[in-house]
Amino acid sequence: MAGPVSSAAAPAATYNPGTRYGPALTLLASLFFMWGFITVINNTLLPHLRSVFELSYTQTTLIESVWFIAYFFASIPSAKLIERIGYKKSMVTGLLIMAAGALGMTLAASIPSYGVTLVMLFVIASGITLLQVAANPYVAVVGKPETASSRLNLVQAMNSAGTMLAPMFGAYLILGRSKGGTAQGEVVLTQAERLADAQSVVLPYALVAVVLVVLAVVIARFPLPDMGASTSRLAKEDRKHLSLWSHRNLVFGIPAIFIYLIAEIGVANLFVNFVSQPDIANLTHEQAGRYLTFLWGGMMVGRFAGSAIMQRFDAGKVLAAFSVGAFLVMMITVFAHGPVAMWSLILVGLFHSIMFPTIFTLGIKGLGPLTEEGSGLLIMAIAGGALVVVQGWLADHFGLQTSFLLTAICELYILFYALWGSKPTHALPDQQIG
Repeated sequence: MAGPVSSAAAPAATYNPGTRYGPALTLLASLFFMWGFITVINNTLLPHLRSVFELSYTQTTLIESVWFIAYFFASIPSAKLIERIGYKKSMVTGLLIMAAGALGMTLAASIPSYGVTLVMLFVIASGITLLQVAANPYVAVVGKPETASSRLNLVQAMNSAGTMLAPMFGAYLILGRSKGGTAQGEVVLTQAERLADAQSVVLPYALVAVVLVVLAVVIARFPLPDMGASTSRLAKEDRKHLSLWSHRNLVFGIPAIFIYLIAEIGVANLFVNFVSQPDIANLTHEQAGRYLTFLWGGMMVGRFAGSAIMQRFDAGKVLAAFSVGAFLVMMITVFAHGPVAMWSLILVGLFHSIMFPTIFTLGIKGLGPLTEEGSGLLIMAIAGGALVVVQGWLADHFGLQTSFLLTAICELYILFYALWGSKPTHALPDQQIG
């Protein structure tokens, strides 16, 4: 998934023409790259853990559910921590929390333990949540105010680059170095093979931990530009007669984010297992992990293309067209076989590309002074990714290929939102920030 937009309000700052912002922006872009990279490693980690711990699809997708539950529980504590120690120290703290979780993954592999794995993934995701809430506001101020949007697009592209490269890293260092990952189709491992396969996780997560610690040290010592005063919330008395729930685009946008995350995460997490099946592409998990790069690469290409298209066409109409495309390729995935089914599933990445940022933008349109609160509710909806476990249950009871009907249904709700639910009601004047 692309990195979600922070719910924190963009702080006001005074642009200083004499300050060189390039190095700071480059450093911040590396954070976006890292959390995109680490998030998508899960897509190659899940089929690996499925064979090591002999998990059902329900248990496999529960791993990703734990990841997104962390977003829900860590968001408010993250905001409170930032209030206490500031944005820069919070970024350093987030990186160190992620590093601790990555080192914990090496412990989980050494035991090996499914329970410890879940706990450590929760720790990593909590660190990412803190990092997102702290890093996004910085991107808004490191440079000219009029180019803030361009900078945000740049770091989101770096996030996509991380998601595109992670499958190759995971396929080579995790799946490529394990018996389960290089076997043709499903394989039952002996106790010794399971222990040996579990050890293949140690090196990649140790490398990730080292990179995260180095980044934390660099940011702690780097003279990041000073932040301006944060925008204040509308006074209680002033907003007494204003209601978030009178805005249709927000009311229907919250479930749209929630439902979209189910679709995106379900496709990514079950991709390797799906294309590895004999009647689809008959690949090893290692080979299938490499094809996952095309799925995330399609999301990066689609994000750039969608941005250009929306300069000429209404965002709601573009979202509707992409949701129709996503529905059609998912139906092909469900009913086709062989390479056609594999490539149709890869193609859904292209159509999913614009969905999160477009839904988010449409959801806060016309909220005016309520934008901050509305943004927070949309961010909380990211927890919808935890319900990917529902698709795991469907895969166990009705078959993996049939389970993608859930994804197709999700696309239909996005179409409904694009055509009707996203239309603003009781629109308020937008706040000027920065």
